[in-house]
Amino acid sequence: MLDIKLIRSKLDFVEKSLSLRSQKIDLKPVLELDDERKVLIAEIETLRNVRNKESQKIGELKRKGEEASAGMLEKINEMRNTIQDKEKELSVIEKKIEESLLFIPNMPDESVPAGSSSADNKIVRVAGNPLQFSFKPKSHWELGESLGILDFSISAKISGSRFAVFKNEGAVLERAIISFFLDSHKEKGYQEILTPYLVNSASMRGTGQLPKFAEEAFKCADDDLYLIPTAEVPVTNIYRDDCLDEKILPQKFVSYSACFRREAGAYGKDTKGLIRNHQFDKVELVKFVRPEDSMNELELLTKDAESVLEKLELPYRVSLLCGGDLGFSSSKTYDLEVWLPFENAYREISSCSNFKDFQARRMNIKMKYTDGRREFLHTLNGSGVAVGRTFLAILENFQQEDGSVIIPNALRKYTNFDIIVKK
Repeated sequence: MLDIKLIRSKLDFVEKSLSLRSQKIDLKPVLELDDERKVLIAEIETLRNVRNKESQKIGELKRKGEEASAGMLEKINEMRNTIQDKEKELSVIEKKIEESLLFIPNMPDESVPAGSSSADNKIVRVAGNPLQFSFKPKSHWELGESLGILDFSISAKISGSRFAVFKNEGAVLERAIISFFLDSHKEKGYQEILTPYLVNSASMRGTGQLPKFAEEAFKCADDDLYLIPTAEVPVTNIYRDDCLDEKILPQKFVSYSACFRREAGAYGKDTKGLIRNHQFDKVELVKFVRPEDSMNELELLTKDAESVLEKLELPYRVSLLCGGDLGFSSSKTYDLEVWLPFENAYREISSCSNFKDFQARRMNIKMKYTDGRREFLHTLNGSGVAVGRTFLAILENFQQEDGSVIIPNALRKYTNFDIIVKK
């Protein structure tokens, strides 16, 4: 959430920053509401001052043993009722301001390049060389089904489209990737945390999923509970309404979770395989940091996410997202894109973002400096990384001509096998 004071005092700056998103964002409605709020506050203060003076007059009369006139008492009551009515009106206005602010995206950082789509993203670095096959590479869904480790017909029967069943060595490989990611990030100082998969609306609102993206969430019919779209939601909310001491920052967490998304608007895209499913596994990295450290912490977070791809020897590249491709809550994002031989293209496997104080303001997470100052801290998160997409990248990049798949060295102690072959 943006600070209404910032919008009011530096409107040109805010509008210029938001223009990087290549979408029309009208700030006038929220400013008009803020003007109404200021007028009401002034009226209430004036009425309170008049009421206090009249009350003092009545008090002076009582001290003299005299009675206040009926007119004076009636005037006090009228002012009290008027103040109460205006306070209710103020409460409604303030709620409207908050609701309006919840739909305004974060301001892109000044280092974010201009652009309207992913085509305008900036390639920061490329790691590894895509393998040149002596045969035509197969898709991960072809490989998975032929090896008996993925079954989309069973998942369609029990759940519908955009789900997957992992079988035999496939189930073991999925679990091995999760364990490998968790262990790798814990070695870098992240605390492991396992949170609920169901969260309340306050948690979804805090990280920016609500109200803007309500249609993409799976909501329980009879409870104020949502299935999480990512572990970012419950993990970032662990400090909601808290104030953290500067001395304990940064706080770094790693969390595995299943993730659930409707993928609204994605009909007809990536309908096969594991790219865009309603349920998938992910290991998430979340940081709570000092504002002055957040940009450096984003670089470190991105490197941490990259490290697991390097250990798995998967070719990838890092892209800096342009303003038009930036997520709603993010101020700056790096995408990690893994190479997929069947598509002959790079596909996103992780997004590492700095939200600055955008989420912290929504969740009321503050920090206390050693000198006593308090302000909203900064939050960051990144996939460390998407498990299903790592699974498919391994199948496609380590496939052999006979249809078998070699297991990367880094995973073999978790799988206890080094190759998957047809039975």
